Amino acid sequence: MIKLLTLIVAVCVPSLAMAMEAPVAKLDLTDNWVGFAALTVFTLAYILVIFEEQLHLRKSKPVLLAAGIIWVMIAFAYGEGGYTHEVEGAIRHNFLEYAELFFFLLVAMTYINALLERKVFDALRDWLVLKGFGYKSLFWLTGILAFFISPIADNLTTALIMCAVILAVGKDSPKFVSIGCINIVIAANAGGAFSPFGDITTLMVWQKGIIDFFTFFKLFLPSVVNFVVPAVIMSFALPNGSPKKGDGVMTKIERGGLFIGVLFLATIVTAVCFHNFLHIPPVYGMMTGLAYLKFYGFYLHKKGTEIDKSDLPTSHSTSSGFDIFDSIAKAEWDTLFFFYGVILAVGGLGYIGYLGMASELMYDGLGATWANVLVGVLSAIVDNIPVMFAVLTMMPEMDEFQWLLVTLTAGVGGSMLSIGSAAGVALMGQARGQYTFFGHLKWTPVIALGYAASIWVHFLVNG
Repeated sequence: MIKLLTLIVAVCVPSLAMAMEAPVAKLDLTDNWVGFAALTVFTLAYILVIFEEQLHLRKSKPVLLAAGIIWVMIAFAYGEGGYTHEVEGAIRHNFLEYAELFFFLLVAMTYINALLERKVFDALRDWLVLKGFGYKSLFWLTGILAFFISPIADNLTTALIMCAVILAVGKDSPKFVSIGCINIVIAANAGGAFSPFGDITTLMVWQKGIIDFFTFFKLFLPSVVNFVVPAVIMSFALPNGSPKKGDGVMTKIERGGLFIGVLFLATIVTAVCFHNFLHIPPVYGMMTGLAYLKFYGFYLHKKGTEIDKSDLPTSHSTSSGFDIFDSIAKAEWDTLFFFYGVILAVGGLGYIGYLGMASELMYDGLGATWANVLVGVLSAIVDNIPVMFAVLTMMPEMDEFQWLLVTLTAGVGGSMLSIGSAAGVALMGQARGQYTFFGHLKWTPVIALGYAASIWVHFLVNG
C-alpha cells in the first residue's frame, strides 16, 4: 500500500538538531575493503529483494541484515582509525530520518486497514462488478480510479484494490487480467507522482521540505500523459465483449466506514496545515489525525458492544464493534521494516562516500536533466525508494523544476518493469500466473514511450 520517509527530535529541539546532524565522514572508505564489502552486501541483499516472489523470502529480511552488517563494518573501520564516536552520530541521523517516515506511514496504513475492515473497498469492487461493464470500459474505469485513488491511499493499496476488481470480473479472460494489471500499475504509479501522499518518494521529498505541498500538483498533467499514452495503445489489444455478471450480491459497508474516510481526509488536511502554516513536520499532523480515529473507534466499539448485548443478552461478543489496534496490527510491517533496512543501508553507503561519487558522476558529469531521467530508469530496476533516498542524501543543487522532474521520473519510472514498484511486485503475487514479469516486459517499450512523453510535457508545462 496506498505508500512512504525525517528528523523528529532534531526539529523539535534545536539544540539536539546540531548534535544529531550527520557528521562529515573523516575516512574515505570508497577504495577500502570495507567499502567494497558494503557494496557487495547491499547488492546481494537487493538481488534477494528482486526475487522475493520466486524465493518466498520477505523483502525486509535481507535489507535488515545488510544494514546491520554495513554499519558494523563502518564502525570497525572508524574504530581502527580512532574515531570511536563518529559512527553513533551518523546512525542516529539516519534513524531519525526513518522514524518520521515510519510514524507517517503507520497512520496512513491504519486508516486504510480501517476502511478495509469496514468493507468500503469491497463495496466499491462489487459495485463495479455488478454494473456489467464491458472489458474496455472496465479497463478504463479501473485505470482512472487507480489514478485518482492513488494520490490519497498510496499506489500499493490502490493497485491491490483495483486488481481485486480485475480478477473478479476477468476470471474467464487471462488476457484481460494481464493487460488490466499492467494498466493499474501504470495508473497507480502515475497518480502517486503528483501527490505527497501517493508514493514513498514524493513523501520523502515533501517531508524534506524541498517542494511545497501544492507545488506537487504541477506534475498532474505529466502524470496524466504517463498514464494515458500507454493505456490508449494497450486498449487496442483488449478482448471484445463483457465478462459474465456476478451473483448479484452487493457488500454492505459496515457502520462508520464512510465517516472513517472523512476522518482520513481530515487527517491529511491536518498534516498539510501543520506543515504549511505552523512549520511543524507533517508526521505530527498525521499522529494527531490518528487520535481522531482512536476516539471514533472508541465510539464504534461501544456501539457495537451495546448492539451485541441487546441482540444476545448472554453474549459478551464485540464482533460488530471496532478495535483500532486490529487495524494497526494489520499494517504492512514487512514494508515498514524494508524501509528501515533501505534507509540505513543506503545511508551507510553514503557515509562511506559512494553517494558523493555517484552525485559527481551523474549530476556534475551528465547534468541535472539527464541525471534525473536516469534516476527514473534506475528505479525500474532497483526500486524507486533507495534511488530517491540516495538522491536526497546526495542533495545535488537543483531548482524547483529539476526537483519536480526527479520526483516525476522516480515515481513513474518504476512502471517500466513489474519489479520496479511496490504495486507491480504486489500484483505479481495477487494475480500469480496471469500478471507476470515477462507479460509486463512485452509492453515495456509502450510504457517507456509514456515515460518519455511525461517528461516532455513537464518541460512544456513547467519549464
